[in-house]
Amino acid sequence: MSAPEPSARVGGTGAARRAAPRTASAHGSTALLTDRYELTMLQAALADGTAHRHSIFEVFTRRLPPGRRYGVLAGTGRVLEALADFRFGEPELEWLQAEKVVDDATLGFLADYRFTGDISGYAEGEVFFPRSPVMVVEGTFAECVLLETLVLSILNFDSAVASAASRMTSAAVDRPVLEMGSRRAHEHAAVAAARAAVVAGFAGTSNLEAGRRWGLPTIGTAAHAFILLHDDEESAFASQVASQGKGTTLLVDTYDVRRGVEAAIAAAGPGLGAVRLDSGDLLSLAQEVRRTLDSLGATSTRIVVTSDLDEHAIAALAAAPVDAYGVGTSVVTGSGAPTCGMVYKLVARAGEDGVMEPVAKASASKTSSGGRKNAARRLDAEGRAEAEVIIVGRDGEVAAWSPEEQGLRALHVPLVIGGAVDTRWCGAHGVHTAQQRHGLSRAELPRGARRLSADEPAVPTETVTLV
Repeated sequence: MSAPEPSARVGGTGAARRAAPRTASAHGSTALLTDRYELTMLQAALADGTAHRHSIFEVFTRRLPPGRRYGVLAGTGRVLEALADFRFGEPELEWLQAEKVVDDATLGFLADYRFTGDISGYAEGEVFFPRSPVMVVEGTFAECVLLETLVLSILNFDSAVASAASRMTSAAVDRPVLEMGSRRAHEHAAVAAARAAVVAGFAGTSNLEAGRRWGLPTIGTAAHAFILLHDDEESAFASQVASQGKGTTLLVDTYDVRRGVEAAIAAAGPGLGAVRLDSGDLLSLAQEVRRTLDSLGATSTRIVVTSDLDEHAIAALAAAPVDAYGVGTSVVTGSGAPTCGMVYKLVARAGEDGVMEPVAKASASKTSSGGRKNAARRLDAEGRAEAEVIIVGRDGEVAAWSPEEQGLRALHVPLVIGGAVDTRWCGAHGVHTAQQRHGLSRAELPRGARRLSADEPAVPTETVTLV
């Protein structure tokens, strides 16, 4: 299809301007959340006639971060939500034209851009391993290549946060973990991090936008500034209890912890909801605070600890009388692994005859495997994972494959069909579904896989070729 004159696409009037409406989403267009080379590749492919070749792109990681035994896929729902807003409206097209990023024919293509292909992949919340094909994007080259940066920027960040969060909730066992890292991240990353942490089992977040957008439970009462505002702890605590009720959490370590606990119970009575410790030797302080609370009759008052916690600090507090943990910096930065190293690679494309052909990069240390893939997890008689199984072979057979062997659990689910997003993976429902999936998936890991000590991936990745 030939592109209309650029004036009908950019800077025109009347009906011509309405041909490329601005997205109505409250979040605005996501089309420029991308790298320039995605558009320059598109321009060249449109010019040489290869842009409309049917193509398959695959998202995977070649290795886990050092010492990690598994990863957690998160951000799938955000990808699907962002896909709905991936539109080049007049503001985007006018800027691309003014900056001479692409030519007029490419601007015409972008004005009508809609993803009409298919996306499948691991369910959000699923654990993954090296070479796991966590997302497969299929359509024309032109449709798919534009999504690379958007998909990777979301999945790499969200999965890094979820992978760290999973280690923390695993170390906490049955004690709730709360996300409170907004002040340690970019303002928009903080919202995404809160969502990813909840996918991996966190019980709530301090971030109100994340709560509004995805229906997440929000938490928070008062900081040290509120205590310091008042003439003494007694008046600060009395004010907070009057405002928020006896079920609130009082911060008791601004001055002397024991006196702080006594003042808290004096203000709220033995029915106080919780006290929070945010500094010092948390193990010994928690023990001292528990004794003090019990001696004052506040046997049901919980102890919440914060203060630069990570999975190792949480594990070290396993024997302490702690009821909940609050984590900030470590979770929003991936606890030492801020990205998952995921890549988005073309693995198959149609030749001149229309037949799908596998393609792969062969560079040293960055090799990949060509061709369409399917995926399953092999489970033993107890339902524990034994291996990640990657299915390869002739394109049509791999696409139609379903596990017949007992003990194989298929991992790919449909996410987008013919451009239509399966909204079950989006919004608040999508987060809840992902959290449930993570709990079930992590429970399949072999015994010892959740230890925090550095080790190899929890299960090997095997390749099965269909014949």
